[in-house]
Amino acid sequence: MELINTHCHTGYNGHAEGAVEEYVAHALEAGLTTLAFTDHYPLSHAMDPTAYVSVPIEKVDTYIEDVLAARLAHPELEIIVGCELDYLGADEDRVFAPGDLERFELILGSVHYVDKWPFDDPAQRGKWEEPGMADCIWRRYFELWCEAASDKALPYHVMSHPDLAKKFNHYPSFDLAPLYREAAEAVASSGRMIEVNTSGTYYACAEMFPAPALLREFCRAGVPCTVGADSHAPVNVARDIERGYRLMYEAGYRVVTVPTASGDRRTITIC
Repeated sequence: MELINTHCHTGYNGHAEGAVEEYVAHALEAGLTTLAFTDHYPLSHAMDPTAYVSVPIEKVDTYIEDVLAARLAHPELEIIVGCELDYLGADEDRVFAPGDLERFELILGSVHYVDKWPFDDPAQRGKWEEPGMADCIWRRYFELWCEAASDKALPYHVMSHPDLAKKFNHYPSFDLAPLYREAAEAVASSGRMIEVNTSGTYYACAEMFPAPALLREFCRAGVPCTVGADSHAPVNVARDIERGYRLMYEAGYRVVTVPTASGDRRTITIC
């Protein structure tokens, strides 16, 4: 079956490794037909003081040029120029000039910060251990995620790793079903896609993003779904894509939705 990866990072981010061409080489070896490069759009110095999370602003042009050069050199693989744009809500401190985001053919929306705190950063995970904090963090995370997913004025095409709050395997004391329904309704209202992100299996939660129950809610709400490996090293560029398809099938999906470089969508039937 045709394999795609719509979520891929490179060494342009401080927390990933490898050059664009290395990812392409591994993608071709694995038989991928679509590969979207989605390095993190620059954050401010206040939010990312060591340039660990995002691409430094002075390297964005080079990043785009590298991806476009790879596309030209490898017409047998559909290569998409994308980025992951962190939603900061009221804490947004960037000013976007006209045209800044128009260069990207695919924009992933994500929530990595809860009130300026990078909740999924292993170096700053201590707050999770405080009594009652898991309940507060999960509620606030989904509040922000739903804001981002439902706001049609935002430039996102896909909402990525929808339940990232489970990364460290800390769960709230309450039933998540109402939050799952709210998330599905939020993204359905905007017409955006969500993704199955296969990287979750390799974190403490040991489960892909989103959880099966949340993915079923997305399917019930008619939300299109794509698949991304969230690759941070070239060898992982096709990791568990077929497993991601199976998770989708078990949730009720019968097609994988694939964004294209032209801005359209196509589908792959899940066998």
